[in-house]
Amino acid sequence: MILSGIRVLDFTQYLAGPTVTRLMAEMGAEIVKVELAPTGDPSRGLPFIKDRRSGYFIQQNRGKQSLCVDWTKPEGLALLKELAAKVDVVVENSGPGVMEKRGLDYAAISKTNPRVVMASISAFGRVSPLSHKTGYDWIAQAYAGVMHMTGPKDGPPHPVGLGIADTNSGVHAFSAIGYALFHRERTGQGQYLDISMIDCLFHMHEGNVQGLSLGPDGWEPHRFGSHHELVCPVGVFKGPTGYMVIMALQPQWKNLCEAMQRPDLLDDPRFADSPSRAKNQGALIPMIEAWLATFATNEAAIARLEECRVPCAPVLSPAQAEGEAYYRERGTLRTTHDPIAGDVKIPGFPLRFSAQPELPELIAPTLGQHNGRVLGELLGYSAERIAGLEQAGVLATGDR
Repeated sequence: MILSGIRVLDFTQYLAGPTVTRLMAEMGAEIVKVELAPTGDPSRGLPFIKDRRSGYFIQQNRGKQSLCVDWTKPEGLALLKELAAKVDVVVENSGPGVMEKRGLDYAAISKTNPRVVMASISAFGRVSPLSHKTGYDWIAQAYAGVMHMTGPKDGPPHPVGLGIADTNSGVHAFSAIGYALFHRERTGQGQYLDISMIDCLFHMHEGNVQGLSLGPDGWEPHRFGSHHELVCPVGVFKGPTGYMVIMALQPQWKNLCEAMQRPDLLDDPRFADSPSRAKNQGALIPMIEAWLATFATNEAAIARLEECRVPCAPVLSPAQAEGEAYYRERGTLRTTHDPIAGDVKIPGFPLRFSAQPELPELIAPTLGQHNGRVLGELLGYSAERIAGLEQAGVLATGDR
């Protein structure tokens, strides 16, 4: 396993932070997930739930060890500081000032563990004029300009219908940790990583930001709707049995004309180049959709487009993915077995390593399931001492 021997103290909850440690767990890292007593990660209560077990929690926390601690008690805080001195990586996505208040911020931890790599994930960054603000996925989408660019051309802004800010910042933090560990191998030095959801989303803009400098005077980024305003045909087209995306850039324009058996379009001055086609897309798009309507199914139309090497794809719902060979053969959609909830469909591991072709079988923990193992193996606590902490309410357990 690529990350075997790397130990992570995970203070995260919900989605952004758990994304980081979920990916690391798949690669063999030892993850100690700190859950705050008495209820633990709030995502344990998020839908969908079966037998009091959350599918949301299962998906994000497979392969992690759960240590449920009341850190408002001195004994609980003390043992967390002991653990922080023994790990390679610390990840947290707490509210502003929470880790500093507990003495679990990087400045404090690095005094006893100078090789530690610590990543903090927040909406607005830890060092910023807005570091005091609490934020979630849709807050980040709004502030980073993602909502402004999403939705119908003449309609209101729309959020993206999945946790793009959380998971995107989680993947950015995951990659940053890897490079920080690489740097540590060369120098022996740990470091602090300040990952902002806003930064990560804004990083995804391309022409939307360039146009402020290079576009026409007065140009401002705006929603295109279902068809790109500057490049055509690039957009969502109505097919005979559903919707599909066609992206015929300049190199593929002649291919699309061939597929449609319309060589005359190559000589039409309205469609001579990409800017001309974009300007006249009100005429071109109905032509393409009329041609698509001559097929019995979307599959038949896509087959013709692919025969002529025109980039295209059906617009699939997540439910339709199960019927696609791609998702099955790549493991992009997989089924994991949870001992409480049973079989649960989840997204697959998105990275492919030749040095780790097989994925480990991982199970999400119940609340506080690994209290004894973590404190016994990592800190050398006796069974009697652990039992005493449980009786004192410093440690907690649960069946979900």
